[in-house]
Amino acid sequence: MSKPVSRRDFIRLAGLGAAGLTVASPFFDWKHGEILARDTMPGLYTKRTPTYCEVCFWMCAGWVHHNEDGEIWKITGNEDDPHCNGRFCPRGTGGVGMYYDEDRLKTPLIRTEERGKQVFREASWDEAYTYIAEKMNLIKEKWGPECMALFTHGSGGHYLGNLLRAFGSNNIAAPSYAQCRGPREVGFIGTFGEGIDSPERTDIRDTKCLVLIGSHIGENMHNGQVQEFSDAVDKGATIITVDPRFSIAAGKSKFWLPIKPATDMALLLAWIHVLIYDELYDQKYVEKYAYGFDELKAHVKTFTPEWAYGITTIHPHIIRETAREMANASPSVIVHPGRHVTWYGDDTQRERAIAILNALLGSWGRRGGFYNPAKPSVPTHPHPPYPKPKRDWRYAFPDKYKLAGLALASGLCDATVPGVSRDCNVRGWIVNGTNLIQTLPDQKNTLAAIQALELIVVIDTMPMEITGYADVILPECTYLERYDDLRISAHREGSIALRVPAAEKKYNTKSAWEMARELGMKLGLADYFPFKTQEAELDWQLKEMGLSLDEMRKIGVKKFPRPADDLYPLEGLPDYEFYTNTGKIELYATQFEAEGYPALPTYTAHEEPPYGFYRLIYGRAPMHTFSRTGNNPNLFDLMEENVVWVNPKVAKEWGLRNDQPVWLENQDGVISSSSIKVRVTERIRFDSVYMVHGFGHTNAKLSRAYGRGASDSELITRVHIDPEMGGTGMRGNFVTFRLEGAPEVQS
Repeated sequence: MSKPVSRRDFIRLAGLGAAGLTVASPFFDWKHGEILARDTMPGLYTKRTPTYCEVCFWMCAGWVHHNEDGEIWKITGNEDDPHCNGRFCPRGTGGVGMYYDEDRLKTPLIRTEERGKQVFREASWDEAYTYIAEKMNLIKEKWGPECMALFTHGSGGHYLGNLLRAFGSNNIAAPSYAQCRGPREVGFIGTFGEGIDSPERTDIRDTKCLVLIGSHIGENMHNGQVQEFSDAVDKGATIITVDPRFSIAAGKSKFWLPIKPATDMALLLAWIHVLIYDELYDQKYVEKYAYGFDELKAHVKTFTPEWAYGITTIHPHIIRETAREMANASPSVIVHPGRHVTWYGDDTQRERAIAILNALLGSWGRRGGFYNPAKPSVPTHPHPPYPKPKRDWRYAFPDKYKLAGLALASGLCDATVPGVSRDCNVRGWIVNGTNLIQTLPDQKNTLAAIQALELIVVIDTMPMEITGYADVILPECTYLERYDDLRISAHREGSIALRVPAAEKKYNTKSAWEMARELGMKLGLADYFPFKTQEAELDWQLKEMGLSLDEMRKIGVKKFPRPADDLYPLEGLPDYEFYTNTGKIELYATQFEAEGYPALPTYTAHEEPPYGFYRLIYGRAPMHTFSRTGNNPNLFDLMEENVVWVNPKVAKEWGLRNDQPVWLENQDGVISSSSIKVRVTERIRFDSVYMVHGFGHTNAKLSRAYGRGASDSELITRVHIDPEMGGTGMRGNFVTFRLEGAPEVQS
């Protein structure tokens, strides 16, 4: 098989080749600026296969194109897909690298030494399944099935979740809830009775004013949002970016507010004050739909821009001017709720303040604000009822995190650590597609939990840090080699997308669907897996919908007309009932009050960095997804390592220069395992440093990513838990510089 061309070489070759295609070439699409797919010229080209991307959660639908030898050549977007509109981001186009990465996990492995030593022996699939089934049954007999837990990220979660529920446990957690977006959902549900979901229901393409608070559009590469953001900028929308760092979005903004970190709540409350007391809010909308306005008005009376200035360092006239910009655009205005919102431990209340701002501006349910998504109904396969668990994750945390709507990954981790007074510690983990060592904050706590387990099974495509602690490693094939569930999208129009294997499986790997079914057979749970192949299951689902697998193979994406003209249900201010206790938008949150939480958000001061330390701010890069893609040969070519942004004033005090390697040490004495290069820049405040998340891998089996840059996850040892829903606030950590690593780091 021919070796794939690196992305840099591909770009260079494509540029050279374009000149030769200028003479009446049928092979170059001038409209879209790309070489035509090899299946667009019958007789000259081979096939294309429908897929949807697994490199990030946006899951854009696309086409996998093959060369004359049938090998995967490139991936392009499906023009009918509302997630991507036919255009893939760098991560999506680089997904081919996952398939060709020679460092992939290749066969089942069983640990032979203590956890973390990376010593395994090869095993057959049957031996691996037998080992896992025996351990799971032992845990079930001694402590109950609820003492098994699943941590999952990606498409495999549905199949493995079916397995775990059939086994008798509903301890199933996606780390993205507690570590990323949970406070956002709880805050908006407490206000509007509905969450934001994914893709977000933000009508950015039609907005006249977009406010970004720590939301790095353009760097997080949420494809559809980035495209709509670009369209909004082209149409003259006002962009207001609040960030201690001059981000990509800040460069497109009319206003950049370089706020002092950890003071966002003060700014939000001051904006609310200005909207109310300067009578800039949408009075008709609030009068018709809102509950608790008088209480809110009294609550924010003293939260003036002058008060906020002393906290945020944002001048009062800027606070007033930006509030007027929002009001002038109302209702076509979005105060963006963000995605990764677990910062300081009061995150649900901060998201409540963002929701209240949107309510005062009249943006919910109106054009240019927040639209009403439509979602198609897709049947699920029939199976017996699941056993009813006697306990779940909440049992381990009585009277805590009452507003959490999903299981907490960090909570399940805590419930695994010995010494906690409860009937059953979690005894077994299945970890699917999520590198918990880099994902969960407080690595020391995560490792203590892992060492206490009776069983840990890791399912992944790559040897990550977490695989070194597994008892059994099950190698998953990449998304390019397998079927998966239909992608069901809630968007302006509902749609489904199909993923079909674009190549034979490399090595001795399997899909998560196969693993769940085959392990289910070992556990005596055959009734929960009625189909012998996933192809048969998909065909059954589609026929139940009046479609077919053959049809979907040809089109890849199927859109469904909206059942009603309710994309913007509050246009014209009709009668409308919200899914809240009062049936109205709750500026004063009755559900919060009933559970003993504040019904109105307020400002709480957070700790300051010690002398010589700087607040650690972390973020994203457009070519990488968390720690998952650092070894991808195509994406590694685009970004090999992260750097630490340092303000020139701070660099001068420390004598730091560009590209100088340093180690970072946090407030608890934890030092980064590897060094990181300095980037001296005015684009970061003097009281903070910034680095991209997902680097500094410590698993030497990752031949490209190993030791490249530094890991912010190592340095997050202080976690502030959100009392309403258990989100893990991770931005209360501070670092200083070491010009040399600790002896154990250097060795």
